[in-house]
Amino acid sequence: MTQIVRPDARYQRSYLEATDEFAGAHRDGDGDMAQEADPATGFAGFAFTREGLADPEEFRRFVRQRRSEELPETPRPSGRVPCTFLWVVDGDEYLGSIAFRHALNDFLLREGGHVGYSIRPSARRRGHASTALRQVLELAAEMGHDRVLLTCDEDNIASRAIIEGVGGEYEDSRVGTRRYWVPTIATDRPAGARIS
Repeated sequence: MTQIVRPDARYQRSYLEATDEFAGAHRDGDGDMAQEADPATGFAGFAFTREGLADPEEFRRFVRQRRSEELPETPRPSGRVPCTFLWVVDGDEYLGSIAFRHALNDFLLREGGHVGYSIRPSARRRGHASTALRQVLELAAEMGHDRVLLTCDEDNIASRAIIEGVGGEYEDSRVGTRRYWVPTIATDRPAGARIS
């Protein structure tokens, strides 16, 4: 069963297999592999590589970095917002990543949106992105959001269908990016209770 979970070292093997499948392509919702330090904010910077992540301790450090991003007190580069990075899994298999950005800065309002996601090539066209997105919409409601902004490239027909399938209302296009407002899905669970 497809579900979203917080990054966890138990998915190391399948995460690395997926990384190989992506073959260097951009993975929206997975975060950066490297960021320079920002002395103005106290952000120390980091750099991860595919080869380095094969080491279990380095992979645990990577997981800790991803999980720390959702905490408001975590130092981050100027202009970055807190972000909950989640992994889309089925059992012990990593299928992809989905991220929920807690607020919108100018860039995110114009073209990035609250949510970014990517599904590994071998797991596409099976409904995993739609399922994960619905779960993130529940999480967003638990965090106090009534609606979130989702975006996709003008020519990304698959993402457009997913966004419209969860109730996305098209607002406009900017810089080659379609912008949709999507209502969140209310639950009776406490904030953050749905993901481990």
